[in-house]
Amino acid sequence: MTRYLPVFALFLLLSSVQAQLPDSCKLTMGTNLAGLADYGTELPFVDLMRNSREWYTKSEGDPSFPFNSGFADSLALRSDGYPTHAPQTVNGSEYPQQVATIWGKTDGWPLGEYKILWDGDGELAFFGTYENLQRTGDHRATFDLVNRIDGVVEIKIDRSEMDNPIHNIRLLMPGAEATYQEQPFNPLWLEKVDVFETVRFMDWGSTNGWGTKEGETGDSTLTDWAGRSQPDYYTWTHSKGIPYEMMVRFMNDNDKDGWVCVPHTASEDYVREMARFFRDNLEPERHIYVEYSNEIWNWIFPQTHWANRYGCEIPDISWPEGTTTFIQNMLDVWTEEYADVPERTSRVVGVQAGWLDVAQRVAFNVDAASFDYVSPTYYFGFTEEAETELDGLGANATVADIARLTRQSMPNSFSYISDIKTELADVINKPLAFYEGGQHLTPNPFGVVPTYEDALVDIQRDTSMYNLYNEWFDLVRTLQDGEKPLALMNFSFVAPRSPQFGSWGLLETMDQDTSVIPAPKYKAVLENMAGECSGVTSTTNRGFQVAELKVFPNPSRGQFTLAGVSEPLALQVFNLAGQLVWQAERHLAVAELNLGDLPAGNYLLIAVGWDSGNIMRGRVLVK
Repeated sequence: MTRYLPVFALFLLLSSVQAQLPDSCKLTMGTNLAGLADYGTELPFVDLMRNSREWYTKSEGDPSFPFNSGFADSLALRSDGYPTHAPQTVNGSEYPQQVATIWGKTDGWPLGEYKILWDGDGELAFFGTYENLQRTGDHRATFDLVNRIDGVVEIKIDRSEMDNPIHNIRLLMPGAEATYQEQPFNPLWLEKVDVFETVRFMDWGSTNGWGTKEGETGDSTLTDWAGRSQPDYYTWTHSKGIPYEMMVRFMNDNDKDGWVCVPHTASEDYVREMARFFRDNLEPERHIYVEYSNEIWNWIFPQTHWANRYGCEIPDISWPEGTTTFIQNMLDVWTEEYADVPERTSRVVGVQAGWLDVAQRVAFNVDAASFDYVSPTYYFGFTEEAETELDGLGANATVADIARLTRQSMPNSFSYISDIKTELADVINKPLAFYEGGQHLTPNPFGVVPTYEDALVDIQRDTSMYNLYNEWFDLVRTLQDGEKPLALMNFSFVAPRSPQFGSWGLLETMDQDTSVIPAPKYKAVLENMAGECSGVTSTTNRGFQVAELKVFPNPSRGQFTLAGVSEPLALQVFNLAGQLVWQAERHLAVAELNLGDLPAGNYLLIAVGWDSGNIMRGRVLVK
């Protein structure tokens, strides 16, 4: 696909310089981070115990030997989540219950020797697809992972003494034993994520259904600050997610900005202490976006049902208007806590991109002074007509079919977010910041295995996906205005392909060799991220100086040659009324410029370096 450097519209009128960003600076992209899961391929921590599955139980002595006896909810646990002892006698079982955890997928794990360390008095048992398991001490064991595909690892607590129970189990990646406390983050993950300046912690914080068990909505009880996720808890795959301490450490240690989601059942105490925690512990130069929960209009999530029940049904207020009470309360508290340093935070109101009416009824019922951004998604996906055609093609569908129907669907996808801008954000004079987006090529209904599954998976590695992303970003760029790039948070960073639940990751594994396994989405995102645009995004706050551009002969009858430049330029000419009267997308600096049939007069010529982004201006007289 042909790529053009955009025209940089800049004109001088009544001694006032106003700037418009070139295309290469119009988008700034961060990414959502994947939540922890025992089957995940995004592995941010070298201690894999952090993404172990929550405990399940096994009946000691049961001849039927079920994988999971189902008594985890009956276990007596310490504050760090470890069992007070094992085995345990529980109501409803004639057998004592042992305690186990598992990693059901090792596809993203690095090969090599793993170390298992633990504290306390007891015995651990191990099962898995590893090799060469060795017990090297009372509290140590090792194994070798030589084939990670379709692998599994299980650790079972056979015995744990009540006066000194087993706790602090660590499963360390190869080479991490000497450094895991000083550097808890996976170096390979750090290397991959370093390209992004901002990360969204929505899934890190287990925002969807926070604090509830699967299938539950929860009651009206609000959670105080003491009930947040704690750093010493045995796993961070639980319903309260990764502790804020690790988010702050990652941001400070790696010079990243962040985007956090306040749990939907957070009390005022929780919200206030959370705001103070990030304000007081983040380095002053670190910026934090804040949002209430996530998609509280999306009925697949428990927080939506909770907000509807306690914000709408019980107080008898219409939906979605009643849900805005929770948004407003959070924003007010966060605003108070950042009152002395408002520049360090951005407050966003999430809205539904695909339903303008609902989006308006949310945003218009929140005090406009209490937030900074309207935040929709920027997904592109299939129209109903495209899905119908794919269903008809079934197993005969090809990657070309997926690409063709996606491209045909793009205008429909874009119309949703364009309407959010013109009919909502512009109405209340708020900029956009997209909380997630990218390709949303999934079956309908979501969660079924489509008959065209092979093509849906294959396109994730195909050049056509790279082209689709570039075309989509070209559309999204048209929504940017003003002096700041448009913020887009990709969804998601590393995740495997799935025709059933979506192929969200830019990468499939962190060590993906893109010369062997293509990553077209990753390539497109990197190429479309705003480059070095300092001095371009603001002519006032950064004190940017526009360099002089010399043209000759001057005056002339519309033909000029540029002097003192050595690269191709994007050009625009304005009259003294500030109106664009001539432009060239790309022009060689040595070539003559023919301004055609412009009337005689005084004009302003603006040139932007094709490679450098440098801006020059000069006056030209047409005789």
